[in-house]
Amino acid sequence: MPRLQELPDSLAKPLTLNPPSSPTLQTTQPPNLLPSSLTQQTTPQTTPFPLPPETNGATSTTPSLPPQMSSIKTRSVDEVLELMNRTPLFMTSLDETDGAGGENVELEALRALQYEGSKVEVAQGFRERGNEMARAGKWGDGKEFYGKGIMVLGQKMEEDTKEEDAEKRRQIEEACYINRALCNLELSTQALLVLQLCSTLIGRIENYRSCTLDCAATLRLNPGNIKAYYRSAQALLALDKVGEAEDACAHGLAIEPSNTALKALQTKISARKDVLDGIERKRRERAERAKKERLYLQAAFKARGIRTRSTGQPPEMEDAAIRLTPDPVSPKSTLTFPVVLLYPLHLQSDFIKAFSETDTLSSHLDYILPLPWDERKEYSMDSVEGYMETLSGGLIKVGKKVSLLKMLSSGKVEIVDDIVRISVVPKASAEGWIEEVKKRKRAAP
Repeated sequence: MPRLQELPDSLAKPLTLNPPSSPTLQTTQPPNLLPSSLTQQTTPQTTPFPLPPETNGATSTTPSLPPQMSSIKTRSVDEVLELMNRTPLFMTSLDETDGAGGENVELEALRALQYEGSKVEVAQGFRERGNEMARAGKWGDGKEFYGKGIMVLGQKMEEDTKEEDAEKRRQIEEACYINRALCNLELSTQALLVLQLCSTLIGRIENYRSCTLDCAATLRLNPGNIKAYYRSAQALLALDKVGEAEDACAHGLAIEPSNTALKALQTKISARKDVLDGIERKRRERAERAKKERLYLQAAFKARGIRTRSTGQPPEMEDAAIRLTPDPVSPKSTLTFPVVLLYPLHLQSDFIKAFSETDTLSSHLDYILPLPWDERKEYSMDSVEGYMETLSGGLIKVGKKVSLLKMLSSGKVEIVDDIVRISVVPKASAEGWIEEVKKRKRAAP
């Protein structure tokens, strides 16, 4: 059994076997002397995308997802791709909004980095980027960077307090202008290749014009820039402005007479000038020939007593026209006319491209009849009659064996819009058709 040990009498301090619980110490917090806006701490956003307002996937039987997974799992593939496209690193197309009509802060921040530093430093940066694009053959991008460099040098920036190096600015601006001219020239050349497949003439002309304007700006900064004369002459030659191209070459060679590139270009300009002169000469000859043909045609009408009239809205006849054949400028030639044979009772027609003045109606009906749509066999050489409208609005019978010239020179008919119209109707129906025409004429205002 356990033994009890007797305590010595010298122990005066009482032994308390069940000590009372010590009172709880009350600690007081020091007063907060900072403003509440600094003491409020917010949890940093560490999710790839903002958390949606709805639940993060937790149910009564499954735990909630971590925020990083929840920001993706709760969205569709299209939504994730849309959010990624607003992040500059993953952009496949430029999206300048935050998806809610606000500003894309990250994109604007990256843009702002382009303009850090003095005007000379920023413009030099754009120039170097343009040089990189030009060396890679990305002429459109290079043109944009050079344009930004020019724009920066033309701005008045308040933060520029130190004195700019004027000569350095001029050199950068000159380089940006002349290199942008090169980009415009190359873009025009590319457009010319595409022109063989589709119509891009307008874009090509605009690029060449931009090239000449950039060269002019370069020459204002440095009148001795040979590249500006050379590229300007190239663009002007492409626009067939050979006179101005010759002038640009001449100015360049006056500064540097031994420049082989300018000499070769001058040879091309001279060759193109000869070609254009030949084209212009032929155009003038064609215009003079056409004028002479019209004069002979009018003389032929007058000599034959043929009347003509124009309504201002001629029908489309392709290359069909009244002509003197075989020689349009010979008074001995024969007139030929486009003629329409109308079948008014059946709303059909036939077109004769060259009806000679010596031909008769029967000579053409002979190969036209029978008509494929004439199921009742009403149209035959012996059973049809021809009619033309008179100057007074009436009708005159056209003899089938009478020449066209005799009808046209009778003074009772006229040619309207350079085309002769003859109505062909069956004899059995001619009287009724004529009465119907007269009735329409009387009813017309």
